[in-house]
Amino acid sequence: MVDLHGYKYLISTEFMKKPLKYRIPYGKHYIDEEDIAAVVNVLKYKNLTQGEEVEKFEKAVAKFVGAKYAVAVSSWTSGLHLANLVLGVMEGDKVVTSPITFVATSNSVLYCGAKPVFSDIDSSTINICPEELENTIIENPSIKVIIPVHFAGLSCDMESINRIAKKYDLCIIEDAAHALGAKHHDGSMVGSCKYSDMAGFSFHPVKSIAAGEGGMITTNNEVLYRKLLRLRSHGINKLNDDFIFHENSKTNDIANPWYYEMQDLGYNYRITDIQCALGISQLNKLDSFIEKRKYLANRYDKAFFKNTLINPIQKDYRSISSHHLYVVRIKFKELKITKAELMNRLEDLEIGTQVHYIPVMNHPFYKNLKYTNNEYKNSMNFYDECLSLPLYYSLSDEDQDYVIHNLNNLIKN
Repeated sequence: MVDLHGYKYLISTEFMKKPLKYRIPYGKHYIDEEDIAAVVNVLKYKNLTQGEEVEKFEKAVAKFVGAKYAVAVSSWTSGLHLANLVLGVMEGDKVVTSPITFVATSNSVLYCGAKPVFSDIDSSTINICPEELENTIIENPSIKVIIPVHFAGLSCDMESINRIAKKYDLCIIEDAAHALGAKHHDGSMVGSCKYSDMAGFSFHPVKSIAAGEGGMITTNNEVLYRKLLRLRSHGINKLNDDFIFHENSKTNDIANPWYYEMQDLGYNYRITDIQCALGISQLNKLDSFIEKRKYLANRYDKAFFKNTLINPIQKDYRSISSHHLYVVRIKFKELKITKAELMNRLEDLEIGTQVHYIPVMNHPFYKNLKYTNNEYKNSMNFYDECLSLPLYYSLSDEDQDYVIHNLNNLIKN
């Protein structure tokens, strides 16, 4: 029996004895007593959903990134879906994004009946290449939206992408799932929507801050903001939206207090107050989280500086990244060990690693849609070499040194 803030919980001793797969995972959330207290306070005294914590969280994130509006949703996947919908993406349209992303980015386009188009990455940043992007747009005149992905926490070259979007009259949704707390190259905050119509973040446990699940869309456009609010909750009118059937909204000129209208086909993409309370508490620690991740990234950089077979990505951008991931490129073709063998040997040493990402076109579902990987040389080369190493707030110097020593040793031998 465990006592937590006056509540007693029975925890299985078998569960407590069960060893973790990795002593040092590739990613991990950090929860302290303030976080726990914030959640317990909601559980004891407040609404569990559709309460004040949601709006508080939205305002806190909007203020942090410098955007006018923010809309909290059940996940960034649902946020991407809504963002495409409010821009009018539909069947016959195309949306261009990076091949090096989680499948949710392009799946959100398919949800709208539109077609994802991929454009190759820049080998140095692993973000979508502006020159390749413009060529892709010229070759695909039906493109309506660009979704740049800020890979590993580094902002894309949004100034160039914004110029291209204006040239071809396209909208931009920033996939900033990795990049809460990151800055653009001019110093403005990712999420401020200085260069885009909308941007969005993920609060999955391994991201910059954790809320269990959840996402946030930011925008400076009030029309988009109001549409997002409606579609998040079944298409029902929100704020002071006008009623369509005014005659049904009153009885003898007195407003009917129960009355609401479903004005669009919307979804239940709401987030809970429990998650938002945790998100607010975590947001207060974000600067510390990022500073620690930057410190760890710099330690890795120094440790691998003389190893010609290990090349950390994005080294020149540590000052502006949110450092969601620490990714290295390993020259496996020059080694007598494959990526799978290396990962398995590290696993035997209780070190977790991961690959971010399998190029979207390589998945069976996309192969069945006739996508190929022939046009994306930089993306495929990156996939062959990439490996994500442990990076999280509570990673100690000692554990990081253990990772460094064993990785160097395995590659050396």
